[in-house]
Amino acid sequence: MKLKGKVAIITGGARGIGKEIAKILAAEGADCVLADVNEEELTKAQDEIKGLGVQALPVTLDVSNYNQCEQMINKVVDKFKKVDILINNAGITRDGLLLRMKPEDWDAVISVNLKGSFNCIKAAVKVMVKQRYGRIVNVASIIGIMGNVGQANYAASKAGIIGLTKSVAKEVSSRNINVNAIAPGFIETKMTQVLPQDVKNAMLKQIPLGRFGKPEDVARLVLFLVSDDSSYITGQVIQIDGGMLM
Repeated sequence: MKLKGKVAIITGGARGIGKEIAKILAAEGADCVLADVNEEELTKAQDEIKGLGVQALPVTLDVSNYNQCEQMINKVVDKFKKVDILINNAGITRDGLLLRMKPEDWDAVISVNLKGSFNCIKAAVKVMVKQRYGRIVNVASIIGIMGNVGQANYAASKAGIIGLTKSVAKEVSSRNINVNAIAPGFIETKMTQVLPQDVKNAMLKQIPLGRFGKPEDVARLVLFLVSDDSSYITGQVIQIDGGMLM
């Protein structure tokens, strides 16, 4: 077990990619803190993670609220006495062409995706610096690298996460804290399942490997980045997109 005895926080951990990440980290021995706004889904996810033989702590969390993030970290330290791993996965979309985009839709996406990552990192790093150990993985997107029509807010938030990742990595590397980002492409989730078939077909043509990614593909990459296998990797953005963006 690569993560035996480790404590991992996964934001957006009750559903989709976040839950898949929690499951693979738990399978490798990590106790998991599931942070999400959806209380009902949290309860279901908690049961799944406990079934893998580790502890699971559900926390209802709005990542855009710094006080809530700090309280979450305090709760985790009270229970587990440490924070080894932070996965900033929580994110939302409010798509629309720039000329029609409401300012509140811009603010909401930046607040959850980018500010939320900052809030959780700031709160967690205080603990990691003292213990002189930490692994942080921020979930960006290839959209933050290439941009996309109708997603100016989302692209800006994910590009911001990339800059945040590199800056924090430089600040905390001397304390044995590695900070990396992953940039998924088209991953099969409930969010993408509702897209029209013609949109899916058009996307598939852009992917050299000829298939969409699965949440477990992303989870396996996260596992690598939080394990000792990647101890000499920090400040990097790793694309996981089937070759869609080269």
